[in-house]
Amino acid sequence: MTKQPATVRVARWSATHPWRAITMWIAFVAICLVVGGMVGTEKTTNADMGTGQSGRADEISRQYGLDGAASENVLITAKSGTLDRAAADRVAGEVTAKLRALPEVAEVAAPIPATNGRALLVPFTMKGSADKAQDHIDPLLKATASVQKAHPELRVEEIGDASIGKGIQDQIGKDLGQAELFSLPVTLIILMVAFGAMIAAAVPVLLAISAVGASIGLYGLASAVFPDSGTVSSVITMMGMAVGVDYSLFYVKREREERAKGRDRIDAIEIAAATSGHAVVVSAIAVAVSMAGMYIADDAIFSSLATGGIIVVAVAMIGSLTVLPALLAKLGKRIDRPRIPLLWRLTAREDREPRVWKALLRPALNHPGITLAVSVVALGALALPAFDMKLQNTSSDDFPRSMSTMQTYDRMTDAYPSKHSPYNLVALAPVGKEKETRAALDRAVAQTRNNPLFTQDPVEVLVSEDGRAFKVDVTTPHISSSTQAKAALKQLRESVLPNTVGKVAGAEFAVSGETAENKDFAAHVQDKLPLVIAFVLLLTFVMMSVTFRSVVVALTAIGINLLSALAAFGFLVVVFQHTWAEGILDFHSSGAIISWLPLFLFVVLFGLSMDYHVFVVSRIREAAMQGMSTKAAVEKGITGSAGVITSAALVMVSVFVVFGTLSMLDMKQMGIGLAAAVLIDAIVVRIVILPSLMTLLGNANWWPSRIPRIHAPQHAARQHPTDYEPHVYQRQL
Repeated sequence: MTKQPATVRVARWSATHPWRAITMWIAFVAICLVVGGMVGTEKTTNADMGTGQSGRADEISRQYGLDGAASENVLITAKSGTLDRAAADRVAGEVTAKLRALPEVAEVAAPIPATNGRALLVPFTMKGSADKAQDHIDPLLKATASVQKAHPELRVEEIGDASIGKGIQDQIGKDLGQAELFSLPVTLIILMVAFGAMIAAAVPVLLAISAVGASIGLYGLASAVFPDSGTVSSVITMMGMAVGVDYSLFYVKREREERAKGRDRIDAIEIAAATSGHAVVVSAIAVAVSMAGMYIADDAIFSSLATGGIIVVAVAMIGSLTVLPALLAKLGKRIDRPRIPLLWRLTAREDREPRVWKALLRPALNHPGITLAVSVVALGALALPAFDMKLQNTSSDDFPRSMSTMQTYDRMTDAYPSKHSPYNLVALAPVGKEKETRAALDRAVAQTRNNPLFTQDPVEVLVSEDGRAFKVDVTTPHISSSTQAKAALKQLRESVLPNTVGKVAGAEFAVSGETAENKDFAAHVQDKLPLVIAFVLLLTFVMMSVTFRSVVVALTAIGINLLSALAAFGFLVVVFQHTWAEGILDFHSSGAIISWLPLFLFVVLFGLSMDYHVFVVSRIREAAMQGMSTKAAVEKGITGSAGVITSAALVMVSVFVVFGTLSMLDMKQMGIGLAAAVLIDAIVVRIVILPSLMTLLGNANWWPSRIPRIHAPQHAARQHPTDYEPHVYQRQL
């Protein structure tokens, strides 16, 4: 007897032991959540994040003890009119007393009045590492809030790196809550339309939610090796809801289709496991392979995103192959309860003629050459703006001004221009040339004087204990993403420091700071992107060649999905590098795309594109195995999968679009980019490009192998392709 595929063996065991499978899944999710909660999630540190010259500057600062403690400020301003200085001084005294009483505070400096008289600033430093300051910021914020409550006539606000980080974390949590609030009902509505029954719609959503929960817990363990850069939970939630629902949807739809043809419960589950279950495995591997390409970037952000994404895709796949068959077996026909009037009548008729999809496919099948040329030119035109993509990392200028911390930050930098993110000038002297290097650094600072690109406030040079390393901060009065701030950085790196510190033989210099880090990270992404693309394309080619035993299918899949990804990039550039969509999507354009997004989006888009591609081509291959011509197989495969693919695409788009409505710019760009890519795949690629290309290629699609034929019984031509015994599918697929 031919050995059954693993997907079928697992499905049969789960279907025949449903309570064991369900209990094991619940226990798995619970253990992941409990263990993940106990160990917590490791966060990235400054040491993890450095790239380029800014990374080298931070490394020297840490190595020689110049990185300093976390600094915070309490800003005192009038709510209206001019600031009463006497009242502000009294409040500053209260703030100073409360802060000095806290064990988290190392030192409180004397209040600094603004030159325009509109503010009073109380600077202070915290104990411990700057990387851990955010974990200890709550008592300080409470102390500041208590002073504010006692003096409602003034604004008393805390601002600094740790408090801004806390505000961003709270905003991300709020955004995720909003995403869940809107995405779950929308997803349920789409699935109710797809199935026409409440329980059938609820099952994929529940499995997706459980997969997300388990994955967040598992990532807590993985974060010990790949620490969280701050967005992993968002990615796990978004990816988990999208692929978790999709995988379950594919499986449930196929099982339901087989039951409608008279299969018994176990046979229907086995056929679903052999067909849709097989496609789910291949699709999940494709997404995981694509996301693994981010490890090539050798960066903490991409490594954490890759790890979170791979975990949630793997967990969603395992759930669809194990607990889902058990639920289907246990529910039986009850999965189609309670039925939704009208929708049930529309969805239950599996044998109805798909007229709309046949009409949409007609140009591709009857005029494949012209259809292919026009569609490729159209997508190529949409992809053109991608080659003008400008990259910029998220800065303080990009965070939504609806956040109270950012409003405070704007008030502080308006009153104290020197509080803009500084440039950290670091110099490392060779042994014996410490004095010469220090003198050169002093000359570099002097060159920033009387230069409108820099503030003119006094500066302090920090010196390491051995006297070899030096650090000094100079500041621009302009926002970090501005043209002036970038020009100031260019002067420091290409003129000021090379002509001073650079003239000392053996001395090393480097510049860090927000503007410098943004520039270096963007350059890092541009350097690594070709390597990541090559890695993803190569592994995808190998995987598709093995899966479909066809080099042609692998090459066409890569070409189609590469074009689709480029078109999505082009759309992203058109929307976010310009201002026309600001009112529609509620954002302020920085004239650039967030630096980490192109690399991340490429691997995710390519993986998700392969998701649909694998499912559709599997159905086409299945039809070709019945002896159909290529044209007929393409029509049968695409129309037969149209309903489930459309439902899956709508689920993904709804999830991604919700992220596009969030306040954080990186989440907004990620959501809109992914939504655009899925729409392009589900409509243009599936209905136009793929069928026209496969029709043109004919039998060459399967080169160098041949399509195995299922030996059908007599008069099989009148039967549906799935009207054979389950073991035939297990052997052939």
